[in-house]
Amino acid sequence: MLVPGSYHGGWYFDDVVPLLEAEGHRVLPVTLAGLGSDGAERGDINLDTHIDDVVRGERATDIVLVGHSYAGMVITGVAARREVPIHSII
Repeated sequence: MLVPGSYHGGWYFDDVVPLLEAEGHRVLPVTLAGLGSDGAERGDINLDTHIDDVVRGERATDIVLVGHSYAGMVITGVAARREVPIHSII
């Protein structure tokens, strides 16, 4: 899963996704609540909201989390909450 930093969405990884997929990887870029067109009120969103976004987003047993900038805190929180172990965090 590719998790962008603040003020970015899944589109931030548009140039990287095809390269990873060409190598046979399943790639899931994430847009966190309040950073896309989901209509969420920004005042209701915090780090816990973003961790929940990612935890709900994927249930694979072999997962690599990649976080850019702010998302480093998000993916660390995801690793702590998931029932299925994380393969790697980058």
